[in-house]
Parts: sequence; C-alpha cells; structure tokens
Amino acid sequence: MTTPGSDILLDRMMSLHPKIIDLTLDRVWRLLARLDHPEKRLPPVIHIAGTNGKGSTLAMLRAGLEGAGQSCHAYTSPHLVRFHERVRLAGELISEPALAVVLDECLEHNGPDPITYFEITTVAALLAFSRTPADWTLLEVGLGGRLDATNVVEKPALCVITPVSVDHEQYLGDTLAKIAFEKAGILKRGVPCVVGPQDDEALEVIEAQAARLGAPLLVHGQHWHVWEERGRLIFQDETGLCDLPLPALPGGHQITNAGAALAGLRHLGFGEDALEAAMTGPDWPARMQRLTGTSWNALLPQAELWLDGGHNAAAGVALARHLDSLPDRETHLICGMLRTKDASGYLRPLATKVTGVQAVSIPGAEATLTAEETTRAARQAGLTAAPARDVAEACTRIAATAPHARVLICGSLYLAGTVLAAA
Repeated sequence: MTTPGSDILLDRMMSLHPKIIDLTLDRVWRLLARLDHPEKRLPPVIHIAGTNGKGSTLAMLRAGLEGAGQSCHAYTSPHLVRFHERVRLAGELISEPALAVVLDECLEHNGPDPITYFEITTVAALLAFSRTPADWTLLEVGLGGRLDATNVVEKPALCVITPVSVDHEQYLGDTLAKIAFEKAGILKRGVPCVVGPQDDEALEVIEAQAARLGAPLLVHGQHWHVWEERGRLIFQDETGLCDLPLPALPGGHQITNAGAALAGLRHLGFGEDALEAAMTGPDWPARMQRLTGTSWNALLPQAELWLDGGHNAAAGVALARHLDSLPDRETHLICGMLRTKDASGYLRPLATKVTGVQAVSIPGAEATLTAEETTRAARQAGLTAAPARDVAEACTRIAATAPHARVLICGSLYLAGTVLAAA
C-alpha cells in the first residue's frame, strides 16, 4: 500500500484536536509510548527555549557543530514555505518519502485520540531522528518550554535559554516572571544551561529553578561576555578570549545570540574551527533577510528590499536598532500581523525610524489582523499608515511615491512565508 503524501497526512493531523494550542504533555507521552519511546534513542540533545533568538541561536550552533565535522538533526518551527523545513536529518531537509512514512506511522499509532498538530508532528520528527544516525540533535521549543511537546528528553547534553520577554501571554502568563517560569521548565537536574541576556525579573526565576534542580548555569554577564569591537566579535568566558568575525546573520541583536551559541560550543569542548563556523556559516531565512532577484524586487526595482519575521515588542526594539545601524535612507514598512500579537507594541519602537506603513492581512492565516486593524495599530503607535489589498499593491504604491526607499516586509513569520513562497 502506498503511503499518502505528506500534505494529505498533515491535513488529517489538523483535525485531531479542536485547539491549535493546548499545553500539556499527556498526549505526547501517550503517543511516544505507543511508538516505543523514540525520544530515548536520540543523539545527544541541545534544547533551546526563549522568546526571541531561539532559531538564530540554533542556526549558529548547527553551523558551528557542522564546521567541526559533526552531523546534526534539527527541529525548528514554524516553517516558512513547506513543512519539511522544520526537520533536518543529519544536516539535510527531510525527504518527502521519509516525512510521509513517519507522519503515517504517527497517525496510525495515535488513532482517533485527540492530539494537537504541533504535538503529533513533533513526535514524528523525534521518530525520524531516532532512526537516522547523527552526532547531535538540536530541538527548538515551539511555545513556552515546560509543557512544550519538545520537552520530553530526560537528560539533554545542554539547554539554552535565549532572552525572555512578554509574548503569548494568553498561554504563558501575564507577567515576565510567569513567562520565565515556563521557559525555565526545560531545565533538567544536573544539565548545564547557557542563559542569554535577561531582565532581572526573568533571571531570578531561571536561577531559582536551576538551584532547585542542581542545574549549572552559564549566564551572560556573569560567566560569559560578548561584544562588537572594530568590526569583530569578541567573546570572553572563564576559558579565555576569542576574536571572531561578526555573525553572518545581520542585526545587532545577533551579537548576544552568537554569544549564547559560542558559550554552548565552548562548554561542549569545541575549538576555534567550530566557533568561526558558527559566525560565518549560518543561513536563517526571514531574519533581516535581504531580498534580491525576486518577483518582489521586480515591483520595486530601485528599492532596497528586506524581509523579517519578528513579531513582538522585543523584536520591534531589535529591528529599530538595526535600522539605526544601516546607512540613512527613507524607509517604509509593509506589515502584516496576527491578532494574538501586540501590534502597537511591535510597531511603537519603529515610529521614529520609518516614513510610513502599508498594512496588509496575511493570506491563509485565520488569526490574521485585517489590513484595517493593523493600520489602526500602526497609527496608535505613532506611524503614518494605510491599508493595502496585498503585498503586491503595497509594493506598487511605495514604488510610485518613494522608488529609492528601503522597504521592509515585516510583522510575522507567516507573512514572510507567503512572501518567500511567491518570490
């Protein structure tokens, strides 16, 4: 019997639970047990949680490990264009036949029992990882940490918590301390954890949880430091000082993401080849990605075109700082966001950096803000804004009034995915 294609199987999985997000591990443990616990047969795991920078930090870790000749499985979310992007087997995107086999097997073993889309697809990824040799497994938390479907590995080799800020309050809590508690849920007894820059409120919670578990911490500002100096990245820990190229991923916020990756690699015993590769090797789409040679560039032939998927207040601050670092140029946003996000909070730091906003809805996203709603949020944040029918119309408008502008398509990874799919 031929296994159905992955798209058909993924569609079936969407119908297994009435909620997209329902944080508990019971359903995941049930399915893992039916599959004879693939999470116990993984190569050494590095588990990464945080609000911002998880994916970038994972990309740098993977580049560093591969630069040292190691092979890596990697699990990230969400995908931009195709689900296959979420699962890398020993460095390569999972093939269609391999993906279809593990999805089909998970559906068969789960039967009609309720399970969310993210839970069952995470189990499918773990199943694939358990059957393919590799040196490392890199797991990015989907949401929170404590009750996230990735939080099933009893003893990772290393944990990483990137900066924690306010996001997903409806699921994680309405204070920074509550959110940090959920992120710190990935800590395991005796397992070291690299901790990126944190507000005091978040760090206090992480340190308290680590103390309860006897989990050694490697904390930014205490055990490691990182900064830019004369166009180079300088990293220092208790072992010594490293002088490295700046991260290939653009943006000043990538300096601290790089520091977390370097701290992890150093702790695991990797040397200069891995550290340099972590800086020069990563490629992470839709994180201040410069678009060239696409159909969107054809609509804006004289403009400088960028794409970024940041979507919360901390991402807005990071984006504003990055725009400050670029050469002076009139800047326009094409912005689409989900209604689960604080659109005004994201846009407010950008109010003094950009000339105007073309607001769009996100095609195919049920939770999208309408263009009119994003327009109102942008105006509340102090920006000049107008709704556009779609990204193409927004590009055409900007080309007519500011053909030489810098144009940034932003506000959501889901919007970024539709842009890349149509590029």
